[in-house]
Amino acid sequence: EHEDTSLLLQPLLEGQSYGAAAADGTQCPSVAVPRNSSAKRDYLVVAVLCFGNLINFIDWFIVPGILLDIQKYFGLSDGKTGLLQTVFTLCYMLAAPIFGYLGDRYNRKIILGAGIFFWSGVTLGSSFITQSHYRIFVLSRGLVGIGSASYSTIAPTIIADLFEEGKRTTVLSIFYIFIPVGSGCGYMLAAGVAKSTGDWHWAFRVTPCMGGLALLLLILLVPHRIQRKTAAHRALSISGMIGGADEKPDVYRATRTSWCQDVGSLVKKCSLSTSFVNLKVLASSLFSNPLLNYYSTVVLLEQTWSSGNLIFGGITIGTGILGIIAGAEAARRLRKINNKADPLICATSMFMSALCLYIALMVAQTNIISTFIFIAFGELFLSVNWAVVTDILLYVVAPRRQSTAIALQILVSHLLGDAGSPYLIGAISNAIQARNVPSLQWSFRSMQYSFVTCAFVGVFGGGFFLLTSFYIEEDRKEAQR
Repeated sequence: EHEDTSLLLQPLLEGQSYGAAAADGTQCPSVAVPRNSSAKRDYLVVAVLCFGNLINFIDWFIVPGILLDIQKYFGLSDGKTGLLQTVFTLCYMLAAPIFGYLGDRYNRKIILGAGIFFWSGVTLGSSFITQSHYRIFVLSRGLVGIGSASYSTIAPTIIADLFEEGKRTTVLSIFYIFIPVGSGCGYMLAAGVAKSTGDWHWAFRVTPCMGGLALLLLILLVPHRIQRKTAAHRALSISGMIGGADEKPDVYRATRTSWCQDVGSLVKKCSLSTSFVNLKVLASSLFSNPLLNYYSTVVLLEQTWSSGNLIFGGITIGTGILGIIAGAEAARRLRKINNKADPLICATSMFMSALCLYIALMVAQTNIISTFIFIAFGELFLSVNWAVVTDILLYVVAPRRQSTAIALQILVSHLLGDAGSPYLIGAISNAIQARNVPSLQWSFRSMQYSFVTCAFVGVFGGGFFLLTSFYIEEDRKEAQR
């Protein structure tokens, strides 16, 4: 351990000149860290990553935005229609560990660029698929999921390299703001383009152009190698002990544990994010499942499908931005007085979100305006967790394994979350309908009652965050060592 080294190099970490006395009593030249010179470059890198994240999630939600158009075009049953998102999610979560492994060992800029190029190209190609090739269309969505996995796995770890813990939460919150913004824009973009052109295929031709621009910016503005900016790594870098984030320094070889030990440690750390699994169940089941959208907009509001998507898209964008900003600010303030603030914030927001979801479901049949209000509050509290959860994962895992840790989080959260929740909700709904006389009223009630399980899962997730608060300080210190 290098506790003494970190103490001796503390003035360097604060950007001050530091002179060390040589053995003969003479003063060695002082060294200053040029922090301001690279600050603009760091924020340019973040801007590029945020733009890529926006495109990524627009692409995610294009299909839900024009789902009924796609269903009608290919003549699909509800089961085959749901298969589109299931295939996307399965490919996304299974590819994530592969990119996590690669991101911890090879150049991250190249992996990001390849991912953007791949998913943009496949999205563009899918816009030319004809009616008789539904299976190819399903395959294309799976391939897009693989490309998206590369981005979601690698981009947060680059931010972790660029900023220390205090600033990292703020920057991550900015990065994650583009998840709800991209999601809402995906709904609205798909519905708007399909309506204006009269052909839903054009919705898949917008994001590839944006992806090309993102790839160009990545090539021009993001350095080929990025130096870690955490306090410990900068101290060791100044002393000449380690290199950049994409290098294989001797200090890593000297302190490397066995592969089995690393994986075991990662599994333990990633258990902190199991509550995020439940968050994904809540979010994806309510806001990505087209059936509830359909009943709430067509049956209750008697509006068109595209109008419903505009409403949900607007709610997602507004509440997502407010929630992520509120979560980051709450974490910044409360960490000063409580080291367990992060998991406690997440637990509180999960409990509140579950309550809002339950109330929204119970009043849906009698007062749709109240339903939308409580849905908005539910999304608001869910969004509080986005940046905070990722920050927790980053500071309880050693930097050399952060990409792998995020990949495991993606795999587990989607495996137990949105990969199976649409099917689970549908199965519960079918069971309820089978016990009652078939009618439009019971079609809605069955879906309403099946979603109540999500509220209880949200409470379960909040409990996991409370459990996390008992271990987070110990895990944090272990990662720092």
